[in-house]
Amino acid sequence: MELQPKSKPLIRMSNIVKVFKTVAGEVTVLKGIDADFNQGEFVSIVGRSGSGKSTLVNMITGIDHPTSGTVQVGDVILNTMNESQMATWRGRNLGIVFQFFQLLPMLTLVENVMLPMDFCNLYAPSEREQRALALLERVGLGDMADKLPGATAGGQQQSAAVARALANDPPIIIADEPTGNLDTRTADTIMQIFEELVGQGKTMIMVTHDRQLAHRASRTLIISDGELVNEAISSAFPDLPHASLLQLSHLAHAIEITPGATPILSEAFPSKVYLISRGQMTLNDLQGKIQHFSSGELIDFNRPHGNEVWTASDAPVELLEFDRTGFLRIINSTAMTNPDKTSTGESAIFPIEDSLQ
Repeated sequence: MELQPKSKPLIRMSNIVKVFKTVAGEVTVLKGIDADFNQGEFVSIVGRSGSGKSTLVNMITGIDHPTSGTVQVGDVILNTMNESQMATWRGRNLGIVFQFFQLLPMLTLVENVMLPMDFCNLYAPSEREQRALALLERVGLGDMADKLPGATAGGQQQSAAVARALANDPPIIIADEPTGNLDTRTADTIMQIFEELVGQGKTMIMVTHDRQLAHRASRTLIISDGELVNEAISSAFPDLPHASLLQLSHLAHAIEITPGATPILSEAFPSKVYLISRGQMTLNDLQGKIQHFSSGELIDFNRPHGNEVWTASDAPVELLEFDRTGFLRIINSTAMTNPDKTSTGESAIFPIEDSLQ
């Protein structure tokens, strides 16, 4: 399959650092985050408690501000806006679903859903209530519109919070652990709504600790100790612990083979392992054996090979190069040395059962 050109992202986070000052001293929660989110994507963000995932999405919503780095949404750089400008921009462009609902207890469900429309002065006043009622109907709460939040169950409150997030028809939906307090059936209903929104062209970013829910997104970012794991690595080794994935990300060296290039491999190359992160390539051992590789596959030269040749396809090929000794040390230091439990892609040829000598 030919490599498609990368489009301009809707959201771009560049070298985001976030430092919190505490009584015990400074704590760096985000450590140089670079991440892009495209229009119409459904992206899940996963990580252990305290890894920085909620802080990361707070950078996108403008609820928090980076110590350094920039967050750009469309043509707007969030760091340049004051609090008043940010509040107006947020109300028109973002729908935010919080884990603990954040509904105003003295307002009915329909009044809570109308609130964003009132705040941003969107839609005619005569239309707002009908729109709010329609949104509540969409999330299964049409017959509870006049109830106060305290008179409803937790799942119903979260469903109302989803309706409120959709009130201004925002292009971006941010959900921070939206199903953390819900039963399985209600959580599935919420996820179906999210998937429908993505199908309509909305961009969905969801923080979750639930791996099954995360897999329903089209793309998953793993954050560990304030850093993002390389996506190609996390896809190739979904069963490895996050800390090990981050170690592999630190070890990886990105290289690119341009179309038509035929790098000759020297005798030193058996010490390297390669993961194809993007594109396709061909390997020819000059003895008549030809193998084809594509994204997500590993190539391990753990054998005498002579003058083998790589050939890129008609599009660039992006690779991650690892020192083989370091690569195996990380793999073998985890509990995932059993090849039945370690995923390397259907056609990967890496002999994961090897041990360091």
